[in-house]
Amino acid sequence: MTTKQEATSTEDGKLDGLLSKFDDAVRLLSQAPAFSKPAKLPRVLDTARRVLMQAGGCAALEQRAADFESAGIFAGSDWETPQYLIPTLTTYSLKSADANVVVIEALSELRLLAVAKGDYSHPLISQEQAHHYLTQVMAINLWLLFNAPSEAERETQGRLANISRHLFQHLAERIGYEYVIDQLIDEIWRILKQRPIQVDAIKQMITQIALCQANPEIDLGASGHGADRLVSSLYGPTQACREDPGIDIYRARLERMDNATLQAESTGFARAMHDTGLVSPYHAVLLRYLLEEGDHLLSEALGLSSTGRDCLLCYRELVHALIRSGVYPATAQAVYGLALLLERGILYQPPVAPAMWRQLNLQLSEWAEARLSLAYGEVASPRARLIEGVLCMLGLPLGVGQGNNPTCQSARALSMWAYNDPDYLLQMVTWAARDDEIIMHFEGQPISSNESVSGVAAELPMDLDPVSLIVVPHLDRIYAEMGRRCIGREGDPHRWVNPEFHGWWSGRGFSINVDVATGKLCEVDTFIRHFYASYHPYYNGNQPLIHPQPAGIAVTDSAARFIGWHAITILRASLDPNDVMRIYFYNPNNDSGQDWGDGVKVSTSGNGERFGEASLPFEQFTSRLYIYHYDPLERGELATVTDEELERVKGFLHRSWGATRLPSTDLQADPGPQ
Repeated sequence: MTTKQEATSTEDGKLDGLLSKFDDAVRLLSQAPAFSKPAKLPRVLDTARRVLMQAGGCAALEQRAADFESAGIFAGSDWETPQYLIPTLTTYSLKSADANVVVIEALSELRLLAVAKGDYSHPLISQEQAHHYLTQVMAINLWLLFNAPSEAERETQGRLANISRHLFQHLAERIGYEYVIDQLIDEIWRILKQRPIQVDAIKQMITQIALCQANPEIDLGASGHGADRLVSSLYGPTQACREDPGIDIYRARLERMDNATLQAESTGFARAMHDTGLVSPYHAVLLRYLLEEGDHLLSEALGLSSTGRDCLLCYRELVHALIRSGVYPATAQAVYGLALLLERGILYQPPVAPAMWRQLNLQLSEWAEARLSLAYGEVASPRARLIEGVLCMLGLPLGVGQGNNPTCQSARALSMWAYNDPDYLLQMVTWAARDDEIIMHFEGQPISSNESVSGVAAELPMDLDPVSLIVVPHLDRIYAEMGRRCIGREGDPHRWVNPEFHGWWSGRGFSINVDVATGKLCEVDTFIRHFYASYHPYYNGNQPLIHPQPAGIAVTDSAARFIGWHAITILRASLDPNDVMRIYFYNPNNDSGQDWGDGVKVSTSGNGERFGEASLPFEQFTSRLYIYHYDPLERGELATVTDEELERVKGFLHRSWGATRLPSTDLQADPGPQ
């Protein structure tokens, strides 16, 4: 027997021994009465963890899925109801530093794999549903198939990080790569339609697709439709860089091109950029080269309309300076931000151009430079990163995301300022990046971000765009301090905080349908009728919304269960292509397309949405709304909404987050004389 065979035999023997212990632990759990099951569970999970570390461990546990589930391993947890599980949340479970969370997530996926393959008939989820869920999970976590554990994973998880990778290798072998790739491509296109500022994760996924295409060992079959457009948008949008020659070779090719060829290159890059929202590093090289070739080609390369071209010609020196300082292969998305900024025409606002010149010459603080370098590395300077961030935020004000952080208020404020008051945003960036301090006022009293005790976020967020990375920690502390100054006041603090925090255009009128003291619903009919009178074109004299307004929604999951309160911005109300009245809104959440249960599915494209907007039919949106602002000096009468429409809104409300908040309706009998 060879050494290799001996090692394999030893490993097999170790796995068999662990499986025997696992079976014993599952049997004890199954036999235990309900009150003592929690005491038996740790042994099961610990043994499962050791099995998952072994080659062949996943396959062995998949075969035992029905046994360990019936024993009660998922009882009392979110995993007990697989029909309600959300694929996007698996990432957080698999990255957890808690071994039990990682193991139970892995066991849940193996259980669903057994269901998907027809080996386990589950009472709560069908074979088709399980298969669909797993393809989504794999698409979202595709990095686990190809990437070694990162430094962050090694620090927080140690050897636990290997469990997720063993699991996903097994899932890919059993489900097939072709399903993963197709699902992933659909997911990428869906997210790109929302035009987020942060696209690094999407670029990584596209890179993984390119690697799959190039790997002869991976048979994609007939799958992968739509992949070529994504891959080429990054690595070969035009004829001169079709084979991805590298930056230096491409730059040398540009020097040998005549005017007609440069024109074709410019048009090709612009088409790819506006089609996908992604910018190739080669595009940045071309743009820097065209600075010496004339503004006509520069306009072509940015894909500008007559509005953008006029803006470029009026502010030629500024645009050139922005390209020289902020557009590099490592900061290529700045090109898209610049193009959309010019299309918005905001440079014509008198304060914006001088504020952009100030941004170009801004001396960053040590803290700001360290934050940017830590988050984005040293490939591009912190100054260039911040310019890229400013261009993208001003070009894509609805692409701001809060990351995996409870800072929706701050993200909403940045988006609102970029959309509505760009010079104010630039002032905030200057204060935060240069002075390490932002001062705002609350009811006439100054609040310093340095003097505020703490914010909503327990840790400094890192998964943000460059502007948010610098500004959000300051805004978060100020927002929390404003909330603290409202302690003791009757009602919801957002009544006073939102107009002071977001700007004068936030309506001073305030409506809420939840009693703050009890958490119960209150004055729902009045709340709904007044919202219709303020925002619905049929009831407000067909007055379009002038300034975006902050609002609060009760977020629910796919089973319509209450998750939490969330800050959004109401942007407009209008008829969609199917003549359905919809509310279009900005959601700071990383992905605005969500299933909120009871048939309430948030749309991000196909229903008249502009880039970055989410939308819902008016009555469905109203059912998830719990606070909104309005102008108290406008018409104050309640809308004469039909009883049928009112009942439909209340039906959506009572079947979801309001189900447990209904006020008591019990009749109290008169106790009579005592």
